[in-house]
Amino acid sequence: QVQLVESGGGLVQAGGSLRLSCAASGRTFSIYLVGWFRQAPGKEREFVAAVPWRGGSTSYADSVKGRFTISRDNAAVYLQMNSLKPEDTAVYYCAVSRSLTVWGLESGYDYWGQGTQVTVSS
Repeated sequence: QVQLVESGGGLVQAGGSLRLSCAASGRTFSIYLVGWFRQAPGKEREFVAAVPWRGGSTSYADSVKGRFTISRDNAAVYLQMNSLKPEDTAVYYCAVSRSLTVWGLESGYDYWGQGTQVTVSS
């Protein structure tokens, strides 16, 4: 089992920035990929970004490229969100996979955090 705890969400004005964190505990040796997903009200959950647990190439949804940056260190995985827009408002989830190939495929992730709310006001 892997436990994930997200933090860093909140309310920000359009154009502002937030940094989300995701701390993992438990059987972290089984993690190969870490991803961020989000779910806006009335919409399906969607992929935001992903990075290998041990570092390497990153992947982003087109809607956040150039604005969001995923990174990691020994303590956690982060999502730096800049130039936020009202359409970025959602609950953001951290998830981990025991596979290196799933990237944006939601069903490929094995463990999920509880989510953190991000609200961007116009």
